[in-house]
Amino acid sequence: MRTRSAARESAEGPRSAAGPGEADTGGLPPHHSPDRGFERTWMISLFGTAVGAGILFLPINAGAGGLWPLVVATVLIGPMTYFAHRGLSRFVAASDRPGSDITVVARDLFGEAAGQVITVLYLLSILPIVMIYGIAITNTVDDLLTVQLGLESPPRWLLSGLLVAALMLVMILGQRIMLVAMQWLVYPLIAVLLGISLFLIPYWDFGVFVGAEQSPARMLSALLLVIPVLIFAFYFAAAVSQFTLAMQRRYGSAADLRAQVVLRRSTMLLVLFTMGFVWSCVLALGVDGLREARDANLPVLSYLAQTLDSPLIAYIGPAVAIAAIGSSFFGHYLGAAEGTAGLVRSAARAVGRTPSEKAVRWGVAGGIFLATWGAAVADLGVLDMIETLVGPVMALVLYLMPMYAIRRFDVLRQHRGLASNVFVTLAGFFAVACIVYRVAVVGF
Repeated sequence: MRTRSAARESAEGPRSAAGPGEADTGGLPPHHSPDRGFERTWMISLFGTAVGAGILFLPINAGAGGLWPLVVATVLIGPMTYFAHRGLSRFVAASDRPGSDITVVARDLFGEAAGQVITVLYLLSILPIVMIYGIAITNTVDDLLTVQLGLESPPRWLLSGLLVAALMLVMILGQRIMLVAMQWLVYPLIAVLLGISLFLIPYWDFGVFVGAEQSPARMLSALLLVIPVLIFAFYFAAAVSQFTLAMQRRYGSAADLRAQVVLRRSTMLLVLFTMGFVWSCVLALGVDGLREARDANLPVLSYLAQTLDSPLIAYIGPAVAIAAIGSSFFGHYLGAAEGTAGLVRSAARAVGRTPSEKAVRWGVAGGIFLATWGAAVADLGVLDMIETLVGPVMALVLYLMPMYAIRRFDVLRQHRGLASNVFVTLAGFFAVACIVYRVAVVGF
C-alpha cells in the first residue's frame, strides 16, 4: 500500500535535498540547475496560447448564468487546468522513442487504427480554434476600422485573407521566431489586461446579480453552458506536445518535475489574470450587455469599446483583442499543424509513399490557411462552435484520453492512484455532457 508521502511524491515530484549553503537545483542532478530563462519563455508561451479568443469570449457566457455558476467556475478552473495539462504532458512523455510527438505516442500505445482516431480528435480539438481566431480577428479589425476609425468596411474576403496570411507568416518563419513574437505580445497583454480590469471598477454594478433565480436546476444549466467556454479559455494543450519534447531535450529524466513547475506557474497566471478580467467585465456589462455582445459575435473588449464612453477603451480594447488572438493563434497553430501532418504521413504510408518534410509542411500550411480563411469569410458563430464542437472534443482529448491511458498502459503506471486523476476524469465527463445538453435542450 502506498503511503501518503509516496503519493505526494508521485503527484509533485521529488523534492530537492539541498542542505544549508547548497544550491537548490529544483530536483535536478547536482551538476544541473533549472534554466530559468527557458522555463519562463515556455511559461509565457503556454499562457499566451490560452489567453486568446477564449478570455475575450469567456465573460459573455460566464456571467450569463448568474453569480453562483461564476463562483463555482472560478474555484474549479485552476485545478482542472493544471491537472489535465499535466496528464497530457505525461502522456506525450510516455514514448520510449525520443522526439515522438503526441500523434506518434498515440499510435505507439493504442495501435495504428485507434491512434489515427485519437489524432483526428486531437486535430478536431485544435483546428476549429485556429478557424475561430480567423473569424474573431477579422470581426475585431473590421469593427476597429468602421466604428473607432470611421472608415468604410473593406471586402471581408480581402480583409480576412490578409489578416490570416499575416498570422501564418510568423509561423512559417519558424518556432524560434514564433516564441519571440509570443513574448512581445504577451508581456504587454498581461499589463493591459490588469489595467483594464482595474479601469472597469468604476463601472461595476453588483446589482447585475440581484433578483436572478439561482435554483439548483438553473445553476446546473448555466454550468453546462459555461464549462465548454471555460475549458476553451484555459486550453493550451495545442502547445503541450512541443513543450514536453522541449523539456525532455533540456532536462532528460528530470523533465516531468520541471514541466510540473512550468505548468503550475502558467496555470496560476491564467487564473489570476483571466478570472480577474472576467469578473470585472461581467460586473461592468451586466446580463443585457453580455447578450448583446454574443449576438454581435464580438469579443467582449470590442463590445466594451462600443458601449463605454471612454477613448482609452475605444482604442486599446480592439488592440488588446488583436494581440490576444494573435498570441493564441501561434500556439494553436503548432498543434493543428502537428495533427494534420500526422494524418498526412499516415495516409501517405497507407498508399506506399513517403512525402518530404518540406512538402508536408507547406501542404499543411496551405490547408490550414484555406480552412481558416473560409471560416472567416463565412463569419460562423464563434460561441456556437465552442459550445457544440470544440469544448467537448477538447475534454475528450485533454481530460479523458490521458486518464484512460494512465489506467490502461503500464508505461504510465507510476502516475496511477492519484486523487487528481479521479477529479480530471469527472471534469471530463461533465464537459462532454455539455454537448448532449446543448443538442437535447438548447438546440444548435
